[in-house]
Amino acid sequence: MRSRLNGPFVLPVRDIVRKPGEMREHVFPVTLAESWGEGIVAFDAGSTLDVDVRLESVHEGILVSGTADGEYSGVCGRCLIDIARPVEVEFQELFAYPGEEETDFEVQDDHVDLETLVRDAAVLALPFQPVCQPDCPGLDPKTGERLTESIGTEQAAPIDPRWSALQQITDQDGGAESRAAEKEES
Repeated sequence: MRSRLNGPFVLPVRDIVRKPGEMREHVFPVTLAESWGEGIVAFDAGSTLDVDVRLESVHEGILVSGTADGEYSGVCGRCLIDIARPVEVEFQELFAYPGEEETDFEVQDDHVDLETLVRDAAVLALPFQPVCQPDCPGLDPKTGERLTESIGTEQAAPIDPRWSALQQITDQDGGAESRAAEKEES
């Protein structure tokens, strides 16, 4: 069984515990042992997060603030091609000294475990509907194939058969307008 005080996210704070005003900074990479995220994008197991953290001693506990940089991967929500994008998350939380009040995070045996804090911030920063590009056309509803970028011609939307008679009227008007334009040019 893994000890609660072992792991890549556990940092010692013995030298700043109950010394308000003291501060320590740590920068370290962490290789994820398991995948983080449940949607169509996630931080893969084996990927690396670069964590930059500041530990500040305050009267109530240890204030932890920092950033985590990593890369998520998955598939585009529209066209289903593989994507990978960088993400940077910020986090800040007070790790209270034990016994004073009920808190979510506590200093345990002069250590702080940042795993839950960093995991929550990183997973919440994942996009809900990731796309490969902002104007991704998605998949063709009829063939299921990926629509490519515009090839210069605008594809006409399918017309409801109940309205097709109106299309004939607009075609006639368009022809009359183009004939009027030709007369003006000559």
